[in-house]
Amino acid sequence: MKAAVWYDVKDLRVEEKEVPDTKSGQVKIKVAWTGICGSDLHEYVAGPIIIPKDKKDPLTGVQAPLTMGHEFSGVVEEVGAGVESVRVGDKVAVNPLIVSGKAKDTLTDMYRGFGFVGLNSDGGFADYVVVDEEHAVKLDENMSLEHAALMEPTAVALQAIRESRMEFGESVAIFGAGPIGLLTIIAARAAGAKEIYAFDLSEERLEKAREVGATEAINSGKEDPVKYILDKFPDGIDRSLEVAGVEPTFHQAVEVTRPRGTMTIISIYEKPVEFHPMSLTSSGVHIVSTLAYEPDIFETTAKMMSSGQIDPSPIITSHIEIEDIVEKGFNALLNDKSQAKILVKLSGEK
Repeated sequence: MKAAVWYDVKDLRVEEKEVPDTKSGQVKIKVAWTGICGSDLHEYVAGPIIIPKDKKDPLTGVQAPLTMGHEFSGVVEEVGAGVESVRVGDKVAVNPLIVSGKAKDTLTDMYRGFGFVGLNSDGGFADYVVVDEEHAVKLDENMSLEHAALMEPTAVALQAIRESRMEFGESVAIFGAGPIGLLTIIAARAAGAKEIYAFDLSEERLEKAREVGATEAINSGKEDPVKYILDKFPDGIDRSLEVAGVEPTFHQAVEVTRPRGTMTIISIYEKPVEFHPMSLTSSGVHIVSTLAYEPDIFETTAKMMSSGQIDPSPIITSHIEIEDIVEKGFNALLNDKSQAKILVKLSGEK
């Protein structure tokens, strides 16, 4: 089978691999579509960040080189002994979060050592992948496999809204209109945000932000985001969400938030940021962060997408073949800001 394998920074190779065997408690999936995530880009450009390169991962026992891809969907090809939740022929999306299971509380467990299928073990940039049963989430038969490949990043956005403690009718500012930023706009709208202000440097991404529901989309290279928000909300906005992962937007997100309001960090940061704790002490702003999603959020995402209550499909900008994953996928996302979510076609089943 073909697979896109991470070896090192800027070293992603499409090569032939053996189809993996299915063991007891596991599910073999014929992959339909896999999305390229911002986390994948970070690993490609500046990794390893999560990928275990120098030693085996403590949760999975896997070490690079490994097959990337953690946003994917497909059809069950084979099930191992003891598997009961899915059957051969079922449509599935993969919840790639790997946790130890040692903590009783699922949210606590997430922060006691974690990994992802496709970053800490072989993932979905391949014709076939084998995962433990718990990662295979059965979909309604009417669910599009193409759209189901967006379930994982959509769950990230919904978890971020939960962490922000946003209430119905509040106003939010979102810094960064890449794929997760766009999905956060969609999630905030679904959760009842009254007004949504999106900031980015790319006019193409700002146009996409308007398309998916931003009340206003502002070029932060032309307008000072802090002045823009405080002119409208002198006391600050209710919630801000930082999705760009750079120091300037970190500070801007804090500065635009009202006292006792919440700034939520969603980004992966390639570099440390410097800030003075007094910027929080003197403003009363709360900072929270989010990594991935709790199991109930992933299940809720599946139901909301299946019912049409939330539709992330407008963020899809390209479909490519796996042979083109480097040039038309990773490099395109790095160099072409009109791109948001690029899906890699494996079986291409709808």
